[in-house]
Amino acid sequence: MDFRIEHDSMGDVAVPQEKYWGAQTQRSYTNFRIGEEKMPAEIISAFALMKKAAALVNCRIGKLDQKRCDLICRVADEIYAGKLSEHFPLVVWQTGSGTQSNMNVNEVIANRGNELAGEPLLHPNDHVNMSQSSNDTFPTAMHIAARLAVHHNLLPALTSLIDTFQCLEYQNRGIVKSGRTHLQDATPIAFSQEISGWRASLQEDKKMLIAALREVSSLALGGTAVGTGLNAPKEFGAMTAQMLSEMSGLAFRSAENKFHALTSKGELVFLHGALKALAADLWKIANDVRFLASGPRCGLGEIFIPENEPGSSIMPGKVNPTQCEALTMIAVQVIANDTAVSLAASQGNFELNVFMPVCIYNVLQSVRLLSDGMNSFNRNCAVGITANREKMRENLHNSLMLVTAISPYIGYENAAKTAKLAYEKNISLKEACVSLGFLSAEEFDRVFQPEKMI
Repeated sequence: MDFRIEHDSMGDVAVPQEKYWGAQTQRSYTNFRIGEEKMPAEIISAFALMKKAAALVNCRIGKLDQKRCDLICRVADEIYAGKLSEHFPLVVWQTGSGTQSNMNVNEVIANRGNELAGEPLLHPNDHVNMSQSSNDTFPTAMHIAARLAVHHNLLPALTSLIDTFQCLEYQNRGIVKSGRTHLQDATPIAFSQEISGWRASLQEDKKMLIAALREVSSLALGGTAVGTGLNAPKEFGAMTAQMLSEMSGLAFRSAENKFHALTSKGELVFLHGALKALAADLWKIANDVRFLASGPRCGLGEIFIPENEPGSSIMPGKVNPTQCEALTMIAVQVIANDTAVSLAASQGNFELNVFMPVCIYNVLQSVRLLSDGMNSFNRNCAVGITANREKMRENLHNSLMLVTAISPYIGYENAAKTAKLAYEKNISLKEACVSLGFLSAEEFDRVFQPEKMI
């Protein structure tokens, strides 16, 4: 491998000839050989957007000449398009401020820009990082990346699953089944009502996510090193936020208090709390689906779900609810990630949080897993859910909790006696009620109508 010599404030460093990164990236690459978790691609893309917006603003206010601005924008577009991904090798487990990833982007833009220009026009600090500090660019990139990932990936996947449940509600109107509480038989419910509970839970999660996105739209850029805005024009933060809004099509704003924006990660905790709420609801829904589909002969068996692959290497013909299992494992990971995000956010010391890479790594992993998981569950399971009407009717009419229908006519205690006798003797509620002398057979038939109990 051929090397070239790059220089930073600490001296000379040998860098692979074919790589666009520079001395500070190489130092980090050498000194932090920890794990396999790379800085998320979403963060690199967010940095590219931010560097382009910053260059345009610096040019507009007269700090950066047009030629250098054009070069920065051109390379930033290449990075955003994923054309230079091999030039971002750094791991999550680096400096807690993310400084080395900020410099990785600065160096790649400078070296690639100079290659395009055919002369050394760009300096990573003086031009690409103009009016910025790693301490305000990394938290800004975190918010941009989280906002874009939720908007472009998570919300569409969530909306699609909500739409599927709305269709299932319509398709299953008029089907009455046994309700269940405490994993025990309960009073009847329409299957469409049960599905509506799933749908409404996801709609509430969507509202919470949208509320959290409004908070994540606040950007730290303009605060520079400690929040004072040293070396940045006063209007830089607001102008860059506006530029990012125009470029992304999403509303961003400059944080009112940059001291808060640099050290607190409360907005990301809020967002991840909404992600955790979604994960919890998805876990519940997936459990409902797999329990309702359990069987085929020894379980509840009230619904059919798609059979996608063999379920056992030893039991021929076995098919398992694998999409439900994948979704519940994702929920476990997201809920675990919430602990990491919360702990990372609590570690702001004085003017800076130094747990930022691990914080955003977990946020973006949760968004990615939930997005992919919902798409997979929707495509391979939810859209194919169908009711086993015969089994639902059998379970409904065998439920002892239908005794609730006659409780207003014979009283709570007599209804309880009826249910207990029916269970002990393995007879119907009607037989038990008549044998106890609480109602005649004709009276029982008149008041006992399970389909009207919903």
